[in-house]
Amino acid sequence: MPPLNTTIMWFRKDLRLKDNPALQAALQTQLPIVPVYIVEPVDDEWPIGSASKWWLHHSLKSLQKSLQNIGSDLLILNGDPEQALTKLCTQANTSHVFWNNCYEPNSIQRDTIIKDELKKKNINTQSFNSSLLNEPWDSVKDNGTPYRVFTAFWKASQRRGINICQHQPPGQLTSIPKQIQKNHTILIDDLKLLPQTRWDTGLEQNWKPGEQGALEQLQQFLDDPVEDYPSHRDLPANSGTSSLSAHLHFGEISPWHIWQSTESIALRNTQPGIINACDAFLRQIGWRDFAHHLLYHFPNTHSQPLDKRFNSFPWKNSSKILRSWQQGQTGIPIVDAGMRELWQTGWMHNRVRMIAASLLTKNLLIPWQEGAKWFWDTLVDADLANNTMGWQWTAGCGADAAPYFRIFNPVRQGERFDNNGSYVRKWIPELQTLPDKWIHRPWETPIDILEQSHIDLGKTYPNPIIDLAESRKIALSIWDEIKLNR
Repeated sequence: MPPLNTTIMWFRKDLRLKDNPALQAALQTQLPIVPVYIVEPVDDEWPIGSASKWWLHHSLKSLQKSLQNIGSDLLILNGDPEQALTKLCTQANTSHVFWNNCYEPNSIQRDTIIKDELKKKNINTQSFNSSLLNEPWDSVKDNGTPYRVFTAFWKASQRRGINICQHQPPGQLTSIPKQIQKNHTILIDDLKLLPQTRWDTGLEQNWKPGEQGALEQLQQFLDDPVEDYPSHRDLPANSGTSSLSAHLHFGEISPWHIWQSTESIALRNTQPGIINACDAFLRQIGWRDFAHHLLYHFPNTHSQPLDKRFNSFPWKNSSKILRSWQQGQTGIPIVDAGMRELWQTGWMHNRVRMIAASLLTKNLLIPWQEGAKWFWDTLVDADLANNTMGWQWTAGCGADAAPYFRIFNPVRQGERFDNNGSYVRKWIPELQTLPDKWIHRPWETPIDILEQSHIDLGKTYPNPIIDLAESRKIALSIWDEIKLNR
């Protein structure tokens, strides 16, 4: 016989126990809770990337262990969420289903349908915000229209205030009824999220997925690098950023916990430097909210430019050039270093992301969508809202975008933010012996220095695949043609 009554807690991108509003609502029903994760059918347009699969595997393992430690478990279901939930509700005699919101266009549409269907069956169904400082539909102008400039968006958010939602993890849960468990025997390992060809060694060495790993990462950042955040966050060779993006994407830590932990550092210190550093860091959390605000209000921007003038942009489609960029073989050291860091670790420093994206879209004239797809597959923090905003910003076709005429010069960027070449040397060992003066421009290096450094351009390291100055002129001339199209 099924239990008298149960509550289903549907985990999605909220793989944590602390500060989890849906879980807190489930606890308040005082009914046995059935924690569930549903592996959905593959999204034809944005299937989960390889690096994200790796992270998801370990994050689910971590959540399952946390649940087992307090007497429960994580039930793994497979298939269409509406069908899976409806079936489970019948089997478990469920009266409540709770989950936390996802904000991708397909997710919103799907969740609305599921909520309507469950309510028809007299099941109390509610969803909550667990991943943003504020809901994207709450952050609009007085006239009801969405913001398209971050500064105005952020000022309005600060005036409105941050809706802090904090809850401690549950101390103990009731075990999942045996008759339910025996009908659902899918294991996390059965999902085959890990690669068959083990290319993920670099990911294992650099990341600790899961709620505990997220909390440790935040504490490590606040204990030391936050003070130097404004000056070090643009230096790719330094550990000057928080490295929390993947933890946030999978919901292993709440933005409220980050906010309050950072504010507490600022409140305990009267030094202007630390206060300003904390403000600069929290502003980046605001950018994440802004990305979701944009995707919610402009749901086609994950594939189409917000600035419609770019619909007529004469992009090039060269698989050879794209492959050189993907493999870190463009002959532009700072870009190649970033692309190799991405492949080996599943992550790339944000400053280098902008430089690499600028080269692809403005020098090589490859569509920004191609770069977005590559990042989606290779980043552990691949997030549709952030990925979309970042690529459209750099390409010049999004909200609050960099002006199109702002074309990053990768040589100058490298010399400014990696002046001694330590970042390039780490990821491009074939250039290790090149003097600092030439590390970001090996093609201009005198022959005798190249020989002394055992570098044979075109063989041990490629020549640049593009003339930076000439390609910049071409890009600007194209912009002059399309910017008049209204």
